[in-house]
Amino acid sequence: MREGSLEAPTRHPVDWKSEEFNNEASLYTELERVFDICHGCRRCFNLCNSFPLLFDAVDESESGELDTVPKEVYWDVVDNCYLCDMCYMSKCPYVPPHEFNIDFPHLMLRAKHQKFNKKGASVRDKMLSATDTLGSIAGIPVISGIVNATNNSKLGRKLVQSMLGIDEHAPLPKFHSKTARQLLAKESYKLAKITPTELTTGKVAIFTTCYGNKNHPTMVEDVYKVFLHNQIEVKLITQEKCCGMPKLELGDLKSVEKFMEYNAPILAQAIDEGWDIVAPIPSCVLMFKQELPLLFPQNKLVNKIASKIFDPFEYLMKRHDAGQLSTNFKTTLGKISYQVPCHLRVQNMGLKSRDLLNLIPDTQVQPIERCSGHNGTYAVKKEFAEISRKIGRPVLRQAESHEADHFASDCPMASEHIAAMSDKIEASHPMSLLRKAYGI
Repeated sequence: MREGSLEAPTRHPVDWKSEEFNNEASLYTELERVFDICHGCRRCFNLCNSFPLLFDAVDESESGELDTVPKEVYWDVVDNCYLCDMCYMSKCPYVPPHEFNIDFPHLMLRAKHQKFNKKGASVRDKMLSATDTLGSIAGIPVISGIVNATNNSKLGRKLVQSMLGIDEHAPLPKFHSKTARQLLAKESYKLAKITPTELTTGKVAIFTTCYGNKNHPTMVEDVYKVFLHNQIEVKLITQEKCCGMPKLELGDLKSVEKFMEYNAPILAQAIDEGWDIVAPIPSCVLMFKQELPLLFPQNKLVNKIASKIFDPFEYLMKRHDAGQLSTNFKTTLGKISYQVPCHLRVQNMGLKSRDLLNLIPDTQVQPIERCSGHNGTYAVKKEFAEISRKIGRPVLRQAESHEADHFASDCPMASEHIAAMSDKIEASHPMSLLRKAYGI
């Protein structure tokens, strides 16, 4: 229970085009107000690095209060926030409707936006956030081979670190020349019978995501096959661009708007044609469910999508609640150590992946509700990489102590980040484990 308010937290729209939002003096006034309250509370000390960095700066300042903390530290706090939302959703007692009206992540977004507009971004940060472009270039057959070989080479990684500031030890995604769209291009099934439920149509269009399409196509294939096995008609969204989350984390809200303007009509049309939307990456679902509606509250298409986009396991559990999930499992999975991604936890839908996998006979899922430390592009940046590993080590300790048969996370980047720090565990995805249990 939150202290200070017995009401559920209320998120206010982000008025990012207003003069007030973009006023530097107003921003500093709000940063000082919120940082001072955070300093007096300190409940978020064990989340991301933003909070201990702020608290240490206060404690080490001349007065021991915020008034003598250098303003440069404010920007260090901003840079270490990766918009996971965990402080807002799980820790802060002063979120609205409390009179203090604190939304720490969206204040950090405001600061990131002003910084981006004033200074732009580095070549590295532009590249890492341009997921569509990066995937298209690196996915060309010859180039993908070169990129993957470089990423797997110690010498290549040292060179990339020195040139771009991408940490040489951070796991980087593999690029596939055969994308999820190509992998599933010839898949075409028309089910004889589709059973809608109160909350689902029984027809799903998959938003493949940049990562799913170019870096982890088998994850998209797993979703496709599992849904089809459950008598859900499934197809891929006809065309799509990045959801915008990497640009959001950079503070580049104009690019977020461009992606929204491209995706929204396509997704809304699919919904109008009777399709529900599913995306396999939690961050992409969160973007459409929460961030875009708060950035564009008057956009009817955005609000329509928010009500009809689902996490894959959320969707399957809605089918299960209506008696429409296949529980004819062929293979048991034993013990699963399961890291719950932050961007899944803040959607407030419960642990649906755990609940579904626990339906499999002789299978026990042990959830780890802590941040992996990967957090978008944060873990691959040289200046944050060791901090990201520090954040992830409590997850690693729990995962290794479970001595499980499988280690999985709905965020493949998170599970790979943790597995890269260990010689005892390998990364899996819950959907691939579910497909294995079905024997399909």
